[in-house]
Amino acid sequence: MSVLHLLGTAGEGGAETYFVDLVQALAEAGVTEAAAIRANAAREDALLAAGVPTQVLRFGGPVDILTKPQVARFARKQDTRIAVAWMNRAARHTPKGPWARIGRLGGYYSLKYYKGFDVLVANTEHIAEWIVEQGWPAGQVRCIPNFADAPAEAAPVDRAALATPAEAPLLLGMGRLHEVKAHDVSLEALARLPDAYLWIAGAGPQEAKLKALATALGVVDRVRFLGWRNDPSALYRAADVCVFPSRYEPLGNVVIQSWAHGLPVVAAASQGPSALIRDGDDGLLVPVDDSQALAGAVRRVLDEPMLRIRMVQHGAERVEAEFSRAAVVAQWRELFADLGGE
Repeated sequence: MSVLHLLGTAGEGGAETYFVDLVQALAEAGVTEAAAIRANAAREDALLAAGVPTQVLRFGGPVDILTKPQVARFARKQDTRIAVAWMNRAARHTPKGPWARIGRLGGYYSLKYYKGFDVLVANTEHIAEWIVEQGWPAGQVRCIPNFADAPAEAAPVDRAALATPAEAPLLLGMGRLHEVKAHDVSLEALARLPDAYLWIAGAGPQEAKLKALATALGVVDRVRFLGWRNDPSALYRAADVCVFPSRYEPLGNVVIQSWAHGLPVVAAASQGPSALIRDGDDGLLVPVDDSQALAGAVRRVLDEPMLRIRMVQHGAERVEAEFSRAAVVAQWRELFADLGGE
């Protein structure tokens, strides 16, 4: 008996990173698993290291008629009892069979891809409520949040290696270089913080535009574009403040990870962060698209040590109570048991 996870995207992003994190955590907890994924060498290596049997499939568009039967054969070979589809493309290729089907939603996805699924799992309460509002039976919806992890062995990135002064206030921006992530707002805020440096970790279509903006704002010498990184814990531990000005964000996993690493976070009040953060208690919220407010909130964190200490302490308490690995894995195991999988 095993749980089969399906991921149909090839790129790198928050959902793909968390896919690996959760599969590894469940494996460590003794859950027998397998994975069907689209080709991605790093992901394949991580799953192999976790001892998870993996099959690489095409996961193509509507004309792909081969992936679904290939998934079915692999599922039977692995004695699958539960199939977990991560996002729409995976759901499209998850066949019916002698297994329960779970759709894992980290956003407001089209539910047409999940017709006939047994349970939908949302990673926020708001997404779960939205699913029910679309007509999905409330008894077939669960909310299981993402967990946050701060590996003890991860040392901070050496600032000198990235030409960043040890004494300079260091801001960290995490996320794809895409308009919705609003890294442009972080750059504009940096222009109002002349003593600070900014690391931006992520890759995406706006890279050239953001670099041009950094030059135009006169901050290019204080910005480091790091590309996609596989060492997020080391980045969180090196920074002084996490800036998260996303224009649209269903959850805000960066917020939870900042809490887990003891890093104060300033975020735009988009949907996910505003639902997570208790403003002034475990983080600061600013209006969306307001670089002046973002800069002002960052300055508060840097200049008010008691505020910083309170935010870090209360963030850690939130992780322990709501977003720890143990708590989230327990919820997934309970769901698997309810569906006859354990």
